[in-house]
Amino acid sequence: MRIGRRLSLLAGVLTLGLAAAGCGGAKVETGTSSAQPSGSAGSSAPASGGTVKIAINGWAGYEASAGVIAYLLESKLGYKVEKKELAEQVSWEGFESGDVDVIVENWGHDDLKKTFIEEKKVAVDAGSTGNKGVIGWYVPKWMADEHPDITDYKSLNKYASLFKTSESDGKGQLLFGDPSYVSNEEALIKNLKLDYKVVVGGSEAALIESATQAQKQKKPLLFYFWDPHWLFSQVELVRVNLPPYTEGCDADPKKVACDYAELDLDKIVSKRFADTGGKAYELVKNFSWTNEAQNTVANDITNKGMSPEDAAKKWVEANPSVWASWIPR
Repeated sequence: MRIGRRLSLLAGVLTLGLAAAGCGGAKVETGTSSAQPSGSAGSSAPASGGTVKIAINGWAGYEASAGVIAYLLESKLGYKVEKKELAEQVSWEGFESGDVDVIVENWGHDDLKKTFIEEKKVAVDAGSTGNKGVIGWYVPKWMADEHPDITDYKSLNKYASLFKTSESDGKGQLLFGDPSYVSNEEALIKNLKLDYKVVVGGSEAALIESATQAQKQKKPLLFYFWDPHWLFSQVELVRVNLPPYTEGCDADPKKVACDYAELDLDKIVSKRFADTGGKAYELVKNFSWTNEAQNTVANDITNKGMSPEDAAKKWVEANPSVWASWIPR
């Protein structure tokens, strides 16, 4: 099985200070990035028929949404689309520098919204993508079948020895993905008194490969993952029940002891793009689809060898009734 393409993220060269990372409430301190191209604030001015700069974050679902939006912008409205592979936090900084017009799938990031929407006023919320996003901890279904209580966090310490690896320092391993993802994992382990260590796999591809091997080879695995994702159609996974999310339970990153909230994923655009982007902005704002639709395109990109452009074209041609209403008149 072909695993997801690994994007060339630029997070490693940033001077960002991560207080916590990941899909659903990352806490970051923004700063100057050596990877951040120079440019005056709001230098991007995508006039009608101009260029739209779309940030590409490092997971397949994001690339699927970006692919469809880009295809429609180019084929139906005559815009040129410039895609930039960036880590999540860098993408937000791009609103200020003028290097990014659109983030097509935002997972929470209340701190970044506060900084770039409320305080700096260089970005605006462009509405829901229609996708519901859930981050959680998962085990292969065969483990849940053999040990039914393993899906209760209160029982995890009993099974910690099953998850030991050469990198987990004698503790159970909780496999994590890209370091730039939203993450409460360190706090959860500490505050729930779990005998586990977070081991960073480094990418979505690493998580997918590990989950696939865990199913095929019956290897124990506890790992961080998220839905929507095409992987759930190919690997049987069961979510671990952490203490339920309640409003505000994740307010203090160091004291988090609850599950992730279900997120209504949204689009974020630069203020300049919202003001001057014309029909391109209208299309981005109108874009809304289902988790199933996203998974279809992501699966074509990841597992069927299609380019994002070809996968998007295929979906667009098969679903005119879905996207027709997104096109501004």
